[in-house]
Amino acid sequence: MTTPAAPDIVARIDALLPQTQCTRCGYSGCEPYATAIADGTAAINQCPPGGSRTIHALADLLGRQFQPLNPANGIEGPPRLAWIDEARCIGCARCLAPCPVDAIVGAAKFMHTVLIDRCTGCELCVAPCPVDCIEMRDAPVPAADEPARNRGRYHAHRRRLEQRVQERQRALDAKKIAVARRPIPGDGP
Repeated sequence: MTTPAAPDIVARIDALLPQTQCTRCGYSGCEPYATAIADGTAAINQCPPGGSRTIHALADLLGRQFQPLNPANGIEGPPRLAWIDEARCIGCARCLAPCPVDAIVGAAKFMHTVLIDRCTGCELCVAPCPVDCIEMRDAPVPAADEPARNRGRYHAHRRRLEQRVQERQRALDAKKIAVARRPIPGDGP
């Protein structure tokens, strides 16, 4: 059994990750992967977007030996961004939910587009597209503060989803109370 890692080491590991939130490491995002590394349940070589640069930084931070990128998690490559062929987009909205940073805008039955300055290149929008109108294209080298901005967008996305769940639960609870208070036909004077 592993011992939970101290939050400060998790934060330091997370700060070294590229914050694409791509899940290629086998975890639901960069922070869960950082936690697994800190707990000793994940290897430091599972992040294709971070590649060898990130693996070296993690090895230095944790005093571990460098390991080449695990090919089971993917291959290292240049930064990429999603691009939607707007002429082929049918507005199905299937690409919206998987985007971990809300970089795709659009509505059901309307054309969608990618906000290039927000896209992390995670590729999570590609598979759900039924008409294959999303492709990954080479991106400029990200700004130095891009991972921190992506982390903030990811956390805002998660908070928004959690708020939706809470709002739905409150509405359901209110309906249950209203139904429970309703008189049953045939009961009473």
